[in-house]
Amino acid sequence: MTKLVDLDWENLGFDYMELPYRYRAHYKDGQWHTAGLTEDATIAINEGSPVFHYGQAAFEGLKAYRCKDGSINLFRPDQNAARMQRSCQRLLMPEIPTDMFIDALKQVVKANEAYVPPYGSGGTLYLRPNIIGVGPNIGVHPASEYIFTVFAMPVGNYFKGGLKPTNFLAANYDRAAHKGTGQSKVGGNYAASLLPGAKAKEQGFADCIYLDPLEHKKIEEVGSANFFGITNNNEFVTPKSPSILPSVTKYSLLYLAKERLGLETKETDIYLDDLDHLVEAGACGTAAVITPIGGFQIGDDLHVFYSQTEVGPVTKKLYDELTGIQFGDKEAPEGWIVKVD
Repeated sequence: MTKLVDLDWENLGFDYMELPYRYRAHYKDGQWHTAGLTEDATIAINEGSPVFHYGQAAFEGLKAYRCKDGSINLFRPDQNAARMQRSCQRLLMPEIPTDMFIDALKQVVKANEAYVPPYGSGGTLYLRPNIIGVGPNIGVHPASEYIFTVFAMPVGNYFKGGLKPTNFLAANYDRAAHKGTGQSKVGGNYAASLLPGAKAKEQGFADCIYLDPLEHKKIEEVGSANFFGITNNNEFVTPKSPSILPSVTKYSLLYLAKERLGLETKETDIYLDDLDHLVEAGACGTAAVITPIGGFQIGDDLHVFYSQTEVGPVTKKLYDELTGIQFGDKEAPEGWIVKVD
């Protein structure tokens, strides 16, 4: 195993760190060119690039996990590739083939192996693939050239405190429209979340929870993650909506809740006036993993789910099952783990 760099692995935050290598490919004249690793962390592009003016950009987020035997796992990277392909379709960008996507991830992880946190530290190597529209352009139409990159950094927990309950605030803003780009992982959705997220944090909350953009009566999505709940009937439920980003973590939990824990699972409407049937709740995603939701502030009322100090038992079992698979301690469903050789 490559010798690790000297970092405080136990206390990593979720912050950018410039590592030695990243992957870059250039799309021009209908095909991908010059793909490979580079030590240059700076991208120089034309001032007319559509990424600047019209937001023609999409990205992904996934992690590499150090196992007990020193090997490194990628968790369901084909699903991230498929989601990026759908995002590209929505913004009229060229798709990155799945084999190219996964090969880029492997190259970046192997080249930066000294930065993959050790097993048991709680840290992971976060990978950020992204694609942007570049080249001289000022009309409102797709770019003629694109850059695909993957860079990485070691990270700890996205929400401070790890697996402990935290409070969220019902947003007075919409994240995305039902017929907009909510199901795509594109930059504009996150730009729209910056102001409400900042306001929530100013009031002491971890982030916002967004409601449906039509009536503001149903839960849709946490600011940077998907929402799930455990009902008093032992069901795993999560919102279903055309403006929710389909989380790889959420769909993994839907499978694990049913197949490993024996729960009924549903993607369904979750109404604000019917929250009493949820005995546990959480936010889930690649960065967040699982963050228990202790309280949900709606107007002047704080709705508490299981506890504001203790993690619910089902949430804890799901967390242990998911992370056990990711770090190689539990048997994974077929095709979920890709080894970085």
